[in-house]
Amino acid sequence: MTEEKWGQLRTRLLKTVGQNNFTTWIEPLEFNSVDDGVAVFHVPTNFMGNYVSQNFSDLILHELTLSGESVQRLAFRVAANSPARPVRQVEQPAEPFAEMQDSGFAEAGRDYGTQEPVAAAHAGSSLSSKATASAPLDSLQTAPLDPRFTFDNFVVGKPNELAHAAARRVAEGGPVTFNPLVLYGGVGLGKTHLMHAIAWEISAQNPNLNVLYLSAEQFMYRFVQALRERKMMDFKHLFRSVDVLMVDDVQFIAGKDSTQEEFFHTFNALVDQNKQIIISADRAPGEIKDLEDRVKSRLQCGLVVDLHPTDYELRLGILQTKVQLQQKTYPDLEIADGVLEFLAHRISTNVRVLEGALTRLFAFASLVGREIDMDLTQDCLADVLRASERKITVEEIQRKVSEYYNIRMSDIIGPKRLRSYARPRQVAMYLCKKLTSRSLPEIGRRFGGRDHTTVMHGVRRIEELKSTDGQIAEDVEMLRRSLES
Repeated sequence: MTEEKWGQLRTRLLKTVGQNNFTTWIEPLEFNSVDDGVAVFHVPTNFMGNYVSQNFSDLILHELTLSGESVQRLAFRVAANSPARPVRQVEQPAEPFAEMQDSGFAEAGRDYGTQEPVAAAHAGSSLSSKATASAPLDSLQTAPLDPRFTFDNFVVGKPNELAHAAARRVAEGGPVTFNPLVLYGGVGLGKTHLMHAIAWEISAQNPNLNVLYLSAEQFMYRFVQALRERKMMDFKHLFRSVDVLMVDDVQFIAGKDSTQEEFFHTFNALVDQNKQIIISADRAPGEIKDLEDRVKSRLQCGLVVDLHPTDYELRLGILQTKVQLQQKTYPDLEIADGVLEFLAHRISTNVRVLEGALTRLFAFASLVGREIDMDLTQDCLADVLRASERKITVEEIQRKVSEYYNIRMSDIIGPKRLRSYARPRQVAMYLCKKLTSRSLPEIGRRFGGRDHTTVMHGVRRIEELKSTDGQIAEDVEMLRRSLES
């Protein structure tokens, strides 16, 4: 295979694995030769060779076959002047990389052939991987910060107002009032946005402060690198010399005993020096499986803030903000009334999906030269809208109604006919009929084995009361919006 053909293959790999993985793992590979069906590549270290062989070998084999090369296996070899041992050959598509036990890293003086792997790419870490993975051990550079992720561009609503206020307080500097600040929540709720915004603001307010932002996987990578190069004292000194330590997606160190231990000691050293620590995770510290109790305890000793799932108003506000940005690129495009409200209502699980849908909508409308109306929206985003349909269950409705009326769920489905139970029960039946595809007999069975005529009567009664009783109408609308948000 020629160098030119390898260059073309690298371009295809870039599109497949993404810029971050390509820069870290594919770009350092040097094609050497193809002999007897074996494609030989030179790698800088045996760790990199093992990682590539475990995670990307099947993809590289596939691309080589598409290029017309007769290759059955790959061989990754460290340059002759490297002390590292040879990397194993790969013939079959690799299984997922089995995580090594941390006991293998107990002594920094050993020759570590296969190290604790970098965790899979995840939301929020793409900015840090390239910068930190390739940086020399004797220097620490904060990951590149996304210029879009500032406080000015963060849309505040009820689900995230506490997290935003806490992030603002930390970013202002001054005395450390709560340490650490832990931001947690599901995918696409704004954790990484707030982390970047804090870093931007602190750097602007106090440019002399040493602010280090990186993902948990990069903390782990640097720890393993220090073990391999026998530079643990340098690692400890560098991480303990920062003024503000920001670690994104800390759940990725769960189950990595040695990494957790070093993180624990780093955490304690910085707190003792009154240095600020800011952490993000996809769930509360106490709910992260395989995270050591002492680490959980340290994370819970500060301010732990939950970013709740977005509600309709917040999603609509985000869309309105993003439309203003999109119209700078597409100034001639108009968006019809009702489109943003439709998107905010239908795409409710993930803000990234919501933003991506809007970006696609503007690009598509620009290409076909049409106004962004409801027909275009439904045609362009048919797959996104299908995937975003959330199935509301009867049990979810019963639980939400019982919480709203402050009664027990057993009273909703039980035999009691008191008005304080009967009316909420009818509201729940009405919502089950309107928001689920369940039949009346099935709904009746879920409400203590009631007959379908009882459900029908309850549904009709609520429909009548909605037009005459303002409180019932408000209750039903509030519950519907809460269930659909």
